[in-house]
Amino acid sequence: MSIYREGRGTIAIVAAFLIIINVLYAIFLGQYFWPGLVLQAGSIFLMILVLQFFRNPERHIVENEYVVLSAADGEVVAIEEVDESEYFKTKCLQVSVFMSVWNVHSNRWPISGEVTYFKHHEGKYLIASHPKSSSENEHTSIAVRHKNGLEVMFRQIAGYVARRIVAPVSVGDTAHQGKKFGFIKFGSRVDHFIPLDSIVRVKIGDKVTAGLSILADLPKVKKTDSESAEA
Repeated sequence: MSIYREGRGTIAIVAAFLIIINVLYAIFLGQYFWPGLVLQAGSIFLMILVLQFFRNPERHIVENEYVVLSAADGEVVAIEEVDESEYFKTKCLQVSVFMSVWNVHSNRWPISGEVTYFKHHEGKYLIASHPKSSSENEHTSIAVRHKNGLEVMFRQIAGYVARRIVAPVSVGDTAHQGKKFGFIKFGSRVDHFIPLDSIVRVKIGDKVTAGLSILADLPKVKKTDSESAEA
């Protein structure tokens, strides 16, 4: 299993800090055995936690133009009809996935298509599971239009601990369903905004996996007269 490149600097800093703390303890307080043992155990646990947080597993993705895949690993915490006022400016379904510190935090494209919208918003750092975090926290909104004309928007939301959203994306980029596109550090949330007449295939409390779990079936697109004639 590889380590996400955005985490390598953090891992190096944490490792250096823990080594220095343990060396200083051994030099000046080495006579206190049990506190030193607790420090070593805590250091190992923290290092394992950081390493597993930045793990970057490979996944075999099968593209499916008729569904929306989860952009994040985590737990479904909200499924509701909302008025999406930033980009769609209409009612749509919102499916939200909360990512704890134990989840893989790389994000994957939920559908294939062209990136039609991208905007980063500064904001607060409420706990990511809080309902208001979707609009009030620092977040990045990205919309993708499939070749069939349907659009899906998803929002990377920083949480109480997460302070950096990584999304090297620009309008006009090509999205490939299931491929990695970004990362959120240390606990966060991803909201998916999908067409109102989509069929949701998850329920609140479900555990989902980015690029593998189907959140919803997209509505069928009617053929235009020219397409029908060609058929």
